[in-house]
Amino acid sequence: MSLTSEDADPSEQRAVARPAAANAQPSRVTFNRLELHRILNLYGRMVADGEWRDYAIDFLKDRAVFSVYRRASEVPIYRIEKDPRLARKQGMYSVISATGLILRRGHELERVLLVIDRKLAVV
Repeated sequence: MSLTSEDADPSEQRAVARPAAANAQPSRVTFNRLELHRILNLYGRMVADGEWRDYAIDFLKDRAVFSVYRRASEVPIYRIEKDPRLARKQGMYSVISATGLILRRGHELERVLLVIDRKLAVV
């Protein structure tokens, strides 16, 4: 007695297909949980100060972009980008201004965000 495709257990078919999917490259670049946590903490502080009002997240094929807006109808004042192709070169994280000027680029997100993260100074 042989099993045809109609008689096969569907869970066995999924188990066979799973390892192939694990080896496949992701179709999009995304921020992981820790990166989003750090970016959204900064965003929340700036919203509380009244400087930022809106944001957008784009997960593209080659990079992930977190755009920050002063108003929803304007161009983004800052773009925080993650580009894995630059990981071994200049660093995959960068902060880009509204004019397209790269303010800082590096391997660690914390250090890159310091360019726009103004902390209160005790006088």
